[in-house]
Amino acid sequence: MRKTTYVLLAAALFCGTALIQSCSEENEDEMEFIADNSTFAGFEDWSLDYQAEGADPALAAMAHGGNDSTVTRRVYYKDGQNPVNGQYPTGTVIVKHSTSPAGLDEVTAMVKRGGDFNSANNGWEWFMLMPDGSIAEMEGMPARGSDLMNGLCGGCHAGANNDFVFSKS
Repeated sequence: MRKTTYVLLAAALFCGTALIQSCSEENEDEMEFIADNSTFAGFEDWSLDYQAEGADPALAAMAHGGNDSTVTRRVYYKDGQNPVNGQYPTGTVIVKHSTSPAGLDEVTAMVKRGGDFNSANNGWEWFMLMPDGSIAEMEGMPARGSDLMNGLCGGCHAGANNDFVFSKS
């Protein structure tokens, strides 16, 4: 009787562990990361993974100082995120800071929100930030979303070879 009890207990423990593991894997795929102001705090101390200077004909005239020959663009990755099999994990945070001597000080960001958010752009959310990293406002609303700038962010980044990201593969 005692041996049967141990066998049943071991079987129940094994099945429970397998069930919990299965549920946690499912939940990981369904997770959604929602950024707030604290997400971008101190972005200039993150991993600087890309820097470019000068005009960039690949950028639209107004995007990230595209036509400005004096602009410097720095791209920071929170926690040094890298793609896995060509896809960035949910929770990836990327900030681009474009500056120039003429006064350009533009901070934009993209966050892999995941879950069911923005499936047309693989779960990415776009942001305009203040120079201190807080989320900017446009017309009294936070400057963020799947359709920021009437879809220009997602439309341009759809041309990237690596999960909507140009600066790192």
